Amino acid sequence: MNSSDLKNLDIAIIGAGYGGAAAAKALSLLGANVSVYEQATEVREVGAGIGLRPSSMAAFRRWGIFDAIAAVSSASDYFEILSAQGDPIMKDTWPESGDEKNTYLIHRNDFIQALVSVLPDGMLHLGHKLESIEDKGDGATLTFTNGKTVEADLVVGADGIKSTVRKQLFSDQVPQFAGEHAYRAVVDADAAHGLVVDDNLRMYIGKGTKVYVLPLRHRGQLSFDVTVLNQDSTWTPSVSKEQMLATLEGFDERIVNTAKDLDWDKVSIRAVYDIDPVDTWHADAVVLLGDAAHSMCHHQGQGANSAILDAAALAEALQQAGSVREALADYQATRKPVTDELQRISRQGWTEDELSDVFPGQKPATQQPAAQ
Repeated sequence: MNSSDLKNLDIAIIGAGYGGAAAAKALSLLGANVSVYEQATEVREVGAGIGLRPSSMAAFRRWGIFDAIAAVSSASDYFEILSAQGDPIMKDTWPESGDEKNTYLIHRNDFIQALVSVLPDGMLHLGHKLESIEDKGDGATLTFTNGKTVEADLVVGADGIKSTVRKQLFSDQVPQFAGEHAYRAVVDADAAHGLVVDDNLRMYIGKGTKVYVLPLRHRGQLSFDVTVLNQDSTWTPSVSKEQMLATLEGFDERIVNTAKDLDWDKVSIRAVYDIDPVDTWHADAVVLLGDAAHSMCHHQGQGANSAILDAAALAEALQQAGSVREALADYQATRKPVTDELQRISRQGWTEDELSDVFPGQKPATQQPAAQ
């Protein structure tokens, strides 16, 4: 689309999470008139740390926000997978993207705050919960529970795993339980019993339990995630520290001791859910993005990164296509095969026997693994 068409384009984004905020930045740089509608009365993220891959950081650099993200994160050179006892299984550098070679480790809330901080004033509208959406072909009408109605040339549904946009226009499927719980906490590095030695992500695996050790040294902290097999599908299950510790029997004593010292009242306890692949992501004037389109299990650490790359691909499609409808089709054709595969791989486990099957999906086959 030419620059004058883009500047006359009114875009409404539903949801101010990672994908929505990233899309808002990318699309506003095209010159479009962008508004973001978020149901919460404040933008914040709970949980612990995530890793922003080189491809995501490359997008941030193109958008001029690299420094804002890097200022609240730590650069990781490689990741390592170890047995429960700490024996090396696999070690590799991150998949490069142009000049970007590092994954940046960041706290979820620091990340969303950094993203929101680079949006133009007045773009974000809080307290707007979507009630209904109507695709009219050349535009869409949004109605919010607070009574407000909005007309837009393009609507981006970035409203998460329980997406209202997806349910009303594209698919009535419900989130799928993965048979796991994730227990997440942030602890002081000094209280992590020697687990924080550098800025690199490590995963310890054994007997169906996965422990993700993600240093946040810029904060003087460690993000500590224990993912365990459990058939209780309650979204926020009730679990005792003793139950968690039982799953860590035989793990590296640094992990066990860190878990023992956790303030259980501050631990985020969630069941793990994803969704089945969605056949169609777009109508004439509405499109899905991020978890609304392809929510996946966290085993690959690709949820936030996929949403960011969705935003980049959508902006590029709008810039290159001749119309909104053509752009949405191009965007889906570019991104859906990638996220379908990530969803599939992320449903697999991280047992030692499965590593050889799971790992290739993270990286281009042409990249050679680093020396052990």
